[in-house]
Amino acid sequence: MRYPTIDILRTLAIFLMVLVHFSENLSGLVWRFAGFGAPHFALLTGLSYRIWLSAQERKGRSEDEISKVTTRRGLFLFGLGLAFNVLVWLPEDVFNWDVLTLIGTSLLLLNWARRVPAVVLVAACLLMFGLSPALRTLADYPAYWPDGFFEPDMTLSDLLIGFLVVGYFPLIPWLTYPFVGFLLGGLLYDQPEISRRPWKQLAVLGAVLIATGLLAIYFRGYLPEAIGKGFFTGWTMFPPSSEYLLTPVGTGLLTISLGHRWIDLNPAVPKESWWQSVATTFSRHSLTIYLLHHVIHIWPLWIYGTYAGSEPTAFWRVAMPGSVSVPMAGLFRWSREVDALVVRLIISCPRIA
Repeated sequence: MRYPTIDILRTLAIFLMVLVHFSENLSGLVWRFAGFGAPHFALLTGLSYRIWLSAQERKGRSEDEISKVTTRRGLFLFGLGLAFNVLVWLPEDVFNWDVLTLIGTSLLLLNWARRVPAVVLVAACLLMFGLSPALRTLADYPAYWPDGFFEPDMTLSDLLIGFLVVGYFPLIPWLTYPFVGFLLGGLLYDQPEISRRPWKQLAVLGAVLIATGLLAIYFRGYLPEAIGKGFFTGWTMFPPSSEYLLTPVGTGLLTISLGHRWIDLNPAVPKESWWQSVATTFSRHSLTIYLLHHVIHIWPLWIYGTYAGSEPTAFWRVAMPGSVSVPMAGLFRWSREVDALVVRLIISCPRIA
């Protein structure tokens, strides 16, 4: 069963990532809302996996069958993430730990998480939130980002530290998002009695987390130095600050809870409509869109940089003004030719659970 809220939010997340990547990578244009797409995408991965898991259990699938499918999907996405890094971000960035390796690993860990009590996952999320600033300090995070980009040495220790703490999308604290999504799915979508689904409480919790993140941003200068400089460090995606972690979790809880109540469970909302069809199409093809939009705008940068006799990255973020790259992002999403290619490629690119 498909839920319009999930399709809508995943469509918005992938649209946001396309816009941000085109404008930042081609023009150096940084939006205030940049950074919301990836965490919501990861959160929806955990939520969708919980819904898929419940459907498999209702069908009577065995634990071994569920585990095999989950492991296969997780390994596929992890391997796809490494191949993506080589083919799109150049071979030297194979171990930059992008979002696909995060999602692949999160599926492998959710295969474990589905067997443990919910309180264990809540504790894991709180630990990741509380310990990630200290772990980054211990790992000397700035040493891995000398020019604003993740640049590890090709040693086992650096690769492991990058994977866990200091890469682009390290497990700590990014696993918080799929874990929260998984827990949210159990609370909202697995509860047989609709009247007992705690959508109000979850929406309030989401609003509280958003408010906490925003207040921490604006009042961190008034906090004790150990907290203001060591724990709340301002809004940053790289590294994912405490404020950054709180706010997308909050917006995820708020939008999913309200959407589930006002859209999914609302009898006045038609079961079929043009906007649901659009959202369903983009949501189903979100993995292929993610892959393809990078190829469309990154490969020409490398090719032209090499052709011009410079480094492949010579035109990174300076290729064109924002007045050109932003419409290009919209053209990518609404081009019939691109949509036709997406449909053809989806045959070989399975959906994210």
